[in-house]
Amino acid sequence: MGQGREPRRAQAYDGELGAAVARAQEGDEAAFAVAYRIVQPGLLGYLRGIVGDDAEDVASDAWLEIARDLGRFRGDGAGFRGWTATIARHRALDHLRRLKVRPRSSALEQDVLDLPGRHTTHDEALEALSTEQALALVRTLPRDQAEAVLLRVVVGLDGPAAARVLGKRPGAVRTAAHRGLKRLADRLGAAGVTHDDPRTLGESK
Repeated sequence: MGQGREPRRAQAYDGELGAAVARAQEGDEAAFAVAYRIVQPGLLGYLRGIVGDDAEDVASDAWLEIARDLGRFRGDGAGFRGWTATIARHRALDHLRRLKVRPRSSALEQDVLDLPGRHTTHDEALEALSTEQALALVRTLPRDQAEAVLLRVVVGLDGPAAARVLGKRPGAVRTAAHRGLKRLADRLGAAGVTHDDPRTLGESK
């Protein structure tokens, strides 16, 4: 999770995703289904961290907009993940507004901290959790930290892409993600969580 390094699973699928999106823009419905299968798990995990049990409904709304506006997208596989995350975030915030729930704001002023390097205790702590446990813990973080962690770890965006989704500076997103991961690692340590389950936040049990 260091600066400039995308999560491993995201890198592995970016080429396939970009090719599928290009074919889908030419009208290939099967290719759109491929893109959906690649993006949906991370997108749904991200939405669960924001809207909880309403994530499926919000994701459905987001995919309707994604399908409608697909022809306007320009970019590669990584760019498509960022674009879909932006749409999903807008739909999630609309949903929260409808529920009269005001997202917590953050006054992050520092933007000088980087995310921890490869194979850190933060990554290992997150990988020790099942999806449900992890997302429940992430939801206890301040919103800026929760979204930064979800976009980096679950959706698989790099720092600049996550910053574009959130409308913030990359350094501020790195700081929020770093603080969020540190809080999660501290809480997991206090709870005595072991590393028996290697799944990451974006994967199903």
